[in-house]
Amino acid sequence: FSGDNAKKEVPVLSGGEKARAMFSKMMLEEANALIFDEPTDHLDLEAISALNTALETFPECLIFTSHDFQILNTVPNRVIEVGPKGMIARHATFDDFMQNEKVKSLRETLY
Repeated sequence: FSGDNAKKEVPVLSGGEKARAMFSKMMLEEANALIFDEPTDHLDLEAISALNTALETFPECLIFTSHDFQILNTVPNRVIEVGPKGMIARHATFDDFMQNEKVKSLRETLY
């Protein structure tokens, strides 16, 4: 935030501004684990790109859900799919997980 935007109170921030403020706060706290639910919601393309780069280089534990295809394909090295009848967990990229024939057959019993 720059200029007068740096002096805004949190209640008047937009969704994207609130997200950027929260990400800044988390970076300052140097957490060893992060949990996100749709971290790219309300962000513009520049902020999404910056977040993606930061998450790719985050050295600690990161758990997240997302519909953002770019983040799903670049950040995780383990995928866990949870369904009503259990879960499937694999150390794999998202693309590999989705294309794996064994996972496809397990998915049929998961739902």
